[in-house]
Order: sequence, then C-alpha cells, then structure tokens
Amino acid sequence: MKNIPRIFIGDNIATGMNITPDKSVAHYLTHVMRTHDFLAFGGGCEFNAHISDDGKNIIIGNKTNHIDPSNNITLYFAPIKHSDDLINMATQMGVNKIVPVITDHTTAHHINWERMKKIATEAAEQSNRNSVPEILNPIPFAKLDLKNICFADERFAYGDTSQNTIPQNITGILVGPEGGFSDNEFMALDNAGAVRVSLGKTILRAELAAAIAIGKMIK
Repeated sequence: MKNIPRIFIGDNIATGMNITPDKSVAHYLTHVMRTHDFLAFGGGCEFNAHISDDGKNIIIGNKTNHIDPSNNITLYFAPIKHSDDLINMATQMGVNKIVPVITDHTTAHHINWERMKKIATEAAEQSNRNSVPEILNPIPFAKLDLKNICFADERFAYGDTSQNTIPQNITGILVGPEGGFSDNEFMALDNAGAVRVSLGKTILRAELAAAIAIGKMIK
C-alpha cells in the first residue's frame, strides 16, 4: 500500500460518492503516477478510490482501517520568512490547527496563506495523515487567550532554570518570531500564567523551535 498515491479530497467524503476532481489531481494520477487507483482521505478518514479512464470522475470506495495519526495540538506561531518549512514540519507532526499570531517582533507580514494551505495539504498526503490541519487567519498577540497555552521560552537559554511541566489539559503552544518575544509580551505571558517550555540552552531558528515544542506536547 505504500506506493499507492494518497490524495486529499475534502473533509466530507464517504463511500459511494462520485466526485469531479480538479484538473491537477486528474493529471497527477493519470499522467504522473500513471495509475487510476489511489487512497482518498479527509476529515480523519481514508478510503480506497478510483479515477475514471477519462479523468472526469472519482469514485470513493470502501473505508480503510488506517487510523489517523494526527493529534489535537494547536500551534500558534509568529509568521517568519520560512513559514513554509514551519507549516510543513507542523503538519508532519500531526498538529490539528495552525494559528498565525502577529507579535511585536514579527517581520513577515506578506505571507501567501493560500500557498501555505497547499503546502499543508501536500505534507498531509506524504505523511500518512487522514486530515489536513486548519490554517486560520492571523490574529494579533493581544487577542490570544494566554491562560490556556504554553509557550516556547527562549529565556531558558540565558540561564533561567525554573520550569513548569505541561498540564494534560493544555493543547496549544505558542512560538515566537526570529527576534523572540518582546518584554511586554513576556510580561503578559507571565502575568497570565502561561506555561513556560524550555527548548534547551541554545537559541533555535523559529521553524526548528516549533518542531521541538510540538514534540514536547505530543503525549
């Protein structure tokens, strides 16, 4: 089964459905992969599927036994130059939702979010997920609920050794931009009681910091 292509069809698919595919999907299956059989997924489920010889119809077959390896983690992150790498890695690690957060030191303000959604879809197809993480519209730091998240705290790299464990009920993690959080943001996080997470004694690139932080959240 490993060599059969996996294609995200949508979140509302079921056995017996007949779907008109995008031209890019039809071309990929019939001309690039040279196959008419594939695995269709979406909404946490995976199905055997077949595309017609003329490439105009997809027939959704039986549901497979594959269990979605995704989790319920929400990643809050400050957009960065390499947001594509960050979203790719976060998707591969199974995050459920991705929320861009505009912080004081955010410098990447012109991200093509439609392209980011395509990257997440391709990463889900390749990583054996049955779902694609939802990417929400950017929100300002001030609108983030700081009481119910943990955050990657680079202050640990400067000798601050106090550390909290991550409570079981917290499923959201915040990662800052290349320049880190501002003093005012640290104050807001500390005052709200947000849980601090150490990523070690070195300063990491934001996309690597996100991957390590997610790893600490995976139960």
